[in-house]
Amino acid sequence: MISKNTICLWYDGTALDAATFYAKTFPDSAVGAVLRAPGDYPAGKQGDVLTVEFTVMGIPCLGLNGGSGVKHNEAFSFQVATDDQAETDRLWNAIVGNGGQENVCGWCQDKWGLSWQITPRVLSAAIANPDQAAAKRAFDAMMEMGKIDIATIEAAVKG
Repeated sequence: MISKNTICLWYDGTALDAATFYAKTFPDSAVGAVLRAPGDYPAGKQGDVLTVEFTVMGIPCLGLNGGSGVKHNEAFSFQVATDDQAETDRLWNAIVGNGGQENVCGWCQDKWGLSWQITPRVLSAAIANPDQAAAKRAFDAMMEMGKIDIATIEAAVKG
Protein backbone atom coordinates (compact mmCIF):
# COMPACT_ATOMS: atom_id res chain seq x y z
CA MET A 1 0.00 0.00 0.00
CA ILE A 2 1.30 3.43 -0.93
CA SER A 3 2.10 5.73 2.01
CA LYS A 4 0.05 8.86 2.58
CA ASN A 5 3.08 10.87 1.41
CA THR A 6 5.41 9.25 -1.12
CA ILE A 7 8.24 10.67 -3.20
CA CYS A 8 7.51 9.97 -6.86
CA LEU A 9 10.59 9.68 -9.05
CA TRP A 10 10.29 9.67 -12.85
CA TYR A 11 12.22 7.13 -14.92
CA ASP A 12 12.38 6.28 -18.60
CA GLY A 13 11.47 2.59 -18.36
CA THR A 14 14.10 1.80 -15.72
CA ALA A 15 12.24 2.28 -12.42
CA LEU A 16 12.56 -1.38 -11.43
CA ASP A 17 16.29 -1.41 -12.21
CA ALA A 18 16.81 1.73 -10.12
CA ALA A 19 14.71 0.45 -7.20
CA THR A 20 16.60 -2.85 -7.22
CA PHE A 21 19.96 -1.03 -7.17
CA TYR A 22 18.87 1.23 -4.29
CA ALA A 23 17.55 -1.76 -2.31
CA LYS A 24 20.84 -3.64 -2.58
CA THR A 25 23.01 -0.55 -1.96
CA PHE A 26 21.38 1.28 0.96
CA PRO A 27 20.37 -0.08 4.37
CA ASP A 28 16.66 -0.11 5.29
CA SER A 29 15.74 -0.20 1.60
CA ALA A 30 13.51 -2.60 -0.32
CA VAL A 31 11.52 -3.10 -3.50
CA GLY A 32 7.78 -3.43 -2.96
CA ALA A 33 4.85 -3.77 -5.32
CA VAL A 34 5.40 -3.64 -9.06
CA LEU A 35 2.41 -2.44 -11.08
CA ARG A 36 2.29 -3.40 -14.74
CA ALA A 37 0.34 -1.26 -17.18
CA PRO A 38 -3.14 -2.64 -17.86
CA GLY A 39 -3.03 -1.09 -21.33
CA ASP A 40 -0.78 0.79 -23.73
CA TYR A 41 0.26 4.30 -22.72
CA PRO A 42 2.44 7.00 -24.33
CA ALA A 43 5.71 5.72 -22.82
CA GLY A 44 5.00 1.98 -23.00
CA LYS A 45 2.88 -1.02 -23.74
CA GLN A 46 0.43 -3.17 -21.84
CA GLY A 47 2.35 -5.36 -19.40
CA ASP A 48 5.34 -3.01 -19.09
CA VAL A 49 6.35 -1.96 -15.58
CA LEU A 50 4.38 1.22 -14.91
CA THR A 51 5.27 1.89 -11.26
CA VAL A 52 7.47 0.38 -8.57
CA GLU A 53 6.97 0.97 -4.87
CA PHE A 54 10.26 1.02 -2.98
CA THR A 55 11.93 2.46 0.08
CA VAL A 56 15.33 4.12 0.26
CA MET A 57 16.67 4.20 3.83
CA GLY A 58 13.13 4.09 5.16
CA ILE A 59 11.79 6.79 2.82
CA PRO A 60 8.81 5.62 0.75
CA CYS A 61 9.21 6.18 -2.96
CA LEU A 62 7.34 5.38 -6.13
CA GLY A 63 9.26 4.92 -9.36
CA LEU A 64 7.14 5.95 -12.34
CA ASN A 65 8.13 4.84 -15.83
CA GLY A 66 6.80 8.00 -17.41
CA GLY A 67 9.04 8.14 -20.46
CA SER A 68 11.84 10.40 -21.58
CA GLY A 69 9.97 13.70 -21.17
CA VAL A 70 11.24 14.58 -17.68
CA LYS A 71 14.84 14.45 -16.42
CA HIS A 72 16.15 14.47 -12.85
CA ASN A 73 18.19 17.47 -11.77
CA GLU A 74 20.05 18.68 -8.68
CA ALA A 75 16.98 20.48 -7.35
CA PHE A 76 16.09 17.14 -5.76
CA SER A 77 18.63 14.89 -4.06
CA PHE A 78 18.94 12.31 -1.34
CA GLN A 79 21.33 13.36 1.41
CA VAL A 80 22.90 10.36 3.12
CA ALA A 81 24.64 10.95 6.45
CA THR A 82 27.55 8.54 6.74
CA ASP A 83 29.31 7.50 9.95
CA ASP A 84 32.84 6.85 8.69
CA GLN A 85 35.09 6.82 5.64
CA ALA A 86 34.34 3.17 4.86
CA GLU A 87 30.60 3.87 4.58
CA THR A 88 31.26 7.07 2.62
CA ASP A 89 33.50 5.19 0.20
CA ARG A 90 31.13 2.23 -0.15
CA LEU A 91 28.09 4.34 -1.04
CA TRP A 92 29.96 6.80 -3.26
CA ASN A 93 31.73 4.01 -5.11
CA ALA A 94 28.50 2.03 -5.53
CA ILE A 95 26.73 4.99 -7.15
CA VAL A 96 29.63 6.18 -9.31
CA GLY A 97 30.76 2.63 -10.14
CA ASN A 98 27.29 1.68 -11.41
CA GLY A 99 27.33 4.11 -14.31
CA GLY A 100 27.03 7.25 -12.20
CA GLN A 101 29.24 10.28 -12.14
CA GLU A 102 31.17 12.27 -9.59
CA ASN A 103 30.29 15.80 -8.74
CA VAL A 104 31.67 18.25 -6.17
CA CYS A 105 31.37 18.69 -2.38
CA GLY A 106 30.13 15.16 -1.70
CA TRP A 107 27.57 15.12 -4.52
CA CYS A 108 27.34 12.40 -7.12
CA GLN A 109 24.72 11.34 -9.60
CA ASP A 110 23.49 7.82 -10.31
CA LYS A 111 23.13 6.45 -13.82
CA TRP A 112 19.44 7.42 -13.84
CA GLY A 113 20.32 11.07 -13.21
CA LEU A 114 19.27 11.19 -9.55
CA SER A 115 21.57 13.23 -7.30
CA TRP A 116 22.99 11.96 -4.01
CA GLN A 117 24.82 13.88 -1.30
CA ILE A 118 27.09 11.42 0.50
CA THR A 119 27.79 13.52 3.59
CA PRO A 120 29.88 12.29 6.51
CA ARG A 121 28.49 13.40 9.86
CA VAL A 122 32.00 14.69 10.62
CA LEU A 123 31.63 17.21 7.78
CA SER A 124 28.26 18.47 9.00
CA ALA A 125 29.62 18.88 12.53
CA ALA A 126 32.77 20.62 11.27
CA ILE A 127 30.85 23.19 9.25
CA ALA A 128 28.56 23.85 12.24
CA ASN A 129 31.56 24.25 14.56
CA PRO A 130 31.10 27.30 16.82
CA ASP A 131 34.77 28.12 16.13
CA GLN A 132 34.12 30.03 12.90
CA ALA A 133 37.75 29.81 11.76
CA ALA A 134 37.69 26.00 12.10
CA ALA A 135 34.31 25.85 10.34
CA LYS A 136 35.67 27.95 7.46
CA ARG A 137 38.75 25.74 7.11
CA ALA A 138 36.52 22.65 6.95
CA PHE A 139 34.21 24.36 4.46
CA ASP A 140 37.12 25.45 2.28
CA ALA A 141 38.53 21.90 2.32
CA MET A 142 35.13 20.49 1.31
CA MET A 143 34.91 22.93 -1.60
CA GLU A 144 38.00 21.28 -3.12
CA MET A 145 36.62 17.74 -2.90
CA GLY A 146 34.45 15.40 -4.92
CA LYS A 147 34.01 12.49 -2.52
CA ILE A 148 34.50 13.75 1.02
CA ASP A 149 37.71 12.69 2.75
CA ILE A 150 37.09 12.65 6.50
CA ALA A 151 40.78 12.79 7.50
CA THR A 152 41.23 15.96 5.44
CA ILE A 153 38.16 17.55 7.05
CA GLU A 154 39.41 16.64 10.53
CA ALA A 155 42.86 18.06 9.75
CA ALA A 156 41.29 21.28 8.45
CA VAL A 157 39.30 21.69 11.68
CA LYS A 158 42.50 21.30 13.73
CA GLY A 159 44.26 23.82 11.52
